[in-house]
Amino acid sequence: MNKNPHLRILHVFRAPLGGLFRHVLDLTRAQLARGYDVGIFCDSTTGNAVTEAALAELAPRLPLGLHRVPIARNPGFGDLSALRALAKVRRATDANILHAHGAKGGAFARLVPLPSGSRVARLYTPHGGSFNYRPGSMTHRAYMAVEGLLAHRTEIFTFESAFIAGRFETYVGGSQEKIRVIYNGISDTEFEPVCTAKATFDLLYIGELRAAKGIDTLLDALARLRNQGRTLTLLAVGSGPDREQLAARVATLGLDGSVVFEDPRPIREALGRARVMVVPSRAESLPYVVLEAAAACQPLVSTDVGGIPEIFGPFHETLIPPDDADRLAEAIAAKLDEGEESRRASALALTEHVRARFALDKMADGVLSAYVDALGLGASAPFANAEVRPA
Repeated sequence: MNKNPHLRILHVFRAPLGGLFRHVLDLTRAQLARGYDVGIFCDSTTGNAVTEAALAELAPRLPLGLHRVPIARNPGFGDLSALRALAKVRRATDANILHAHGAKGGAFARLVPLPSGSRVARLYTPHGGSFNYRPGSMTHRAYMAVEGLLAHRTEIFTFESAFIAGRFETYVGGSQEKIRVIYNGISDTEFEPVCTAKATFDLLYIGELRAAKGIDTLLDALARLRNQGRTLTLLAVGSGPDREQLAARVATLGLDGSVVFEDPRPIREALGRARVMVVPSRAESLPYVVLEAAAACQPLVSTDVGGIPEIFGPFHETLIPPDDADRLAEAIAAKLDEGEESRRASALALTEHVRARFALDKMADGVLSAYVDALGLGASAPFANAEVRPA
């Protein structure tokens, strides 16, 4: 693909954590490999050893630099200081693409003042974010009102799942020509299968330790299985605000000795350490953890939320409702009783589906196509991989 000399890209987001951060890293590396000038603007107070190492490795390679300032999760007066810092970075780097990720990044990138007559495009990828709040709740209505106001300062919306794009259309609305659905993609190397033959745990959870991820429901399901005479072990890999609360829940449910919490690590170091991976989420967009596990041929039990059915495709009927510990316990037991050979065959079928649909290069090309369209640079045939969502 030929480099377009007009693109100077600044990725704007809050926390260097989770799938959002993985998405930014993948895009940044792909854009650098294509010869584009790229920079990152994010929070300086969050992260973990894995994310800090990734940023340290990437920083010297960023022509537009790595810029970190304190950014709180919730709105506050500190946002004014962060917004001024972003404006200064935008001017210094002369970035003409502000690619915002997540609700906070989306607000900052679209509120930053721009010089009169400047040709700067603002793109917004929510990654679920505020669109995952329960529709009808006060919080949801407030955030949707803000999204509606900011939509007028957005050239292109890129959604990593049709599910979140649909929520945008329902609760915000807007011009169809501004909307792109560009699926998250993973690299060929991630399709190397893991082996579960030497697994030391029955179940694996990977993700943030917070309410939206539903790990409390998973613990309740484990307690139900124990009451049925099935004592299963769980490895929970992740960090988050609810870790102490979840540890207390383990004790309350009598699961001491059955649940082990470990800090975040590269996902392939955890895959294969358990016979079955469980994704008990209450809300998702298009989670990388499911894509990565599916690509690695890890047997999966997952809830039917957000864009997960889009990942499972023809196998979506195996998904279960969220917040149902009884159904989750049944699904876990059934998957474990399926037998190694059958579990492997099911996992391999999902792997091949993911391989055909969720490619990293296709994601990167689709995003570049959106940049070109947002700047009004004319025909974008070299990047024609983005899907314009129909009305």
